[in-house]
Amino acid sequence: MIPAPGNGEGLNLKTLRFILGDQLSRSISSLEACDRDRDIVLMAEVSDEATYVCHHKQKIALVLSAMRHFAGELEGDGFQVDYVRLNDKGNTGSFSGELERAVARHDIERIVITEPGEWRVLELIKVWGEDSGAELEIKDDTRFLATRSGFQEWASGRKSLRMEFFYREMRRKTGWLMDGDKPLGGRWNYDADNRKSLPRGIALPERRRFEPDDITREVMDLVETRFGNHFGELGTFGWPVTRHDALEALAHFVEDCLPGFGDYQDAMKSGADFLFHSLISPCLNIGLLEAREVCESVLAAHEEGHAPLAATEGFLRQVLGWREFMRGLYWMHMPDYGSSNFLEADRPLPEFYWTADTLMNCLAQTVDATRRNAYAHHIQRLMITGNFALLAGLDPAEVEDWYLAVYADAYEWVELPNTHGMALFADGGLLASKPYAASGSYINRMSDYCTDCVYDPKSRSGDNACPFNILYWYFLIRNEERLRSNPRMGLSYRNLDRLDQEQRRQITRQASTILDSI
Repeated sequence: MIPAPGNGEGLNLKTLRFILGDQLSRSISSLEACDRDRDIVLMAEVSDEATYVCHHKQKIALVLSAMRHFAGELEGDGFQVDYVRLNDKGNTGSFSGELERAVARHDIERIVITEPGEWRVLELIKVWGEDSGAELEIKDDTRFLATRSGFQEWASGRKSLRMEFFYREMRRKTGWLMDGDKPLGGRWNYDADNRKSLPRGIALPERRRFEPDDITREVMDLVETRFGNHFGELGTFGWPVTRHDALEALAHFVEDCLPGFGDYQDAMKSGADFLFHSLISPCLNIGLLEAREVCESVLAAHEEGHAPLAATEGFLRQVLGWREFMRGLYWMHMPDYGSSNFLEADRPLPEFYWTADTLMNCLAQTVDATRRNAYAHHIQRLMITGNFALLAGLDPAEVEDWYLAVYADAYEWVELPNTHGMALFADGGLLASKPYAASGSYINRMSDYCTDCVYDPKSRSGDNACPFNILYWYFLIRNEERLRSNPRMGLSYRNLDRLDQEQRRQITRQASTILDSI
């Protein structure tokens, strides 16, 4: 990033501090040393950010409502806020256009902004100084637990990048769940304890949702008017849009859900959209919550005896491990990361990813929940929608655009590596050591979806055979040259070797029929 001016340089310049829609944190670096009597804080709702993919209506409403609430809080605390609404006369629809207008409006000499989360936005920002004639300072985003330079230092010289080793290093640095230089409990990872199927009749926590206030309802009307053709429903909106509500959501998770989170974080159940999951990722990714306070809240619950070690570690691994790892890998390999296609997948995205109109109950349930909530938990994303996309050979770019569009917590820095590398193995193993390919038996073991499905998860041939079964074996056949040498695929290919040539031909015929039908 461009360093801050030294020796007091720039302190007397008329300064514009640009806050983006995912930077709604009072600790954001662009607000440091802000002169409330002189500096202008710019916030702008722009149509470009709502439409570069057709974002879920709830995601647009969440960001716009949270922005308006945050701007109001800043104004109440004495900041001078220039807030541009989507329908304001003259709104150019772009960050650069609104920056140019604000510089002229306020006779700005200096622009301060915290680095954006996405590569494409950073490329826009880099030329603002030259284009505006004002001094430009891009500050580091200090809300993450690992710096970009720190990640690159850790990754330097490694042949492969594995989250587990990065996570252990972060545990050592923070001291979280450590007993001296050893992991608390003697194990770094309790993932094996996080894979229990949901017992029949288990009581699920009633989830805390937040009734839209006047500001949110006004935004929802605007979204329905301007983006009514976008995916998703607005009537079920219940996301936190203020710092106060986000803290309530965090407290609710820690108190009511965290104790059961570890055991059942990989489970899925028809009609149960949220189970024990935290639902705080949308708040984290726009800045209403910060990673450190979230982790410390969960760690405190463990220290007080409220949360088991496996649940605490499982959650910590998601935030301290995966979230930070995704960001580091994204910035290390952009802008070319998303251009690879190791498995040469090229099929277009099926329409049922938008409509939920499919006889495969697991997919119908997951897409329907996504449409209603702008949310599905990580196993639904990885092992249902992602797994099908992998097995069917769907075009990575189309799948990535879908994930970016439909989830309230999706921003490219976290969505792209999760989808491209983990779900689709399109990077050839840079992120994951093997493809996360699974048949219908996995879905049957971890959910009740198969109970009400027309397909049989135990059959791999015939009209009622689960398409996941057929496509799983076809995936192995189709990618044999690319994947057989992968040491973690050895068991899968030994099982494939038990099939004779006629069985392989039958699987290929059935797979072709399924793929042609979608």
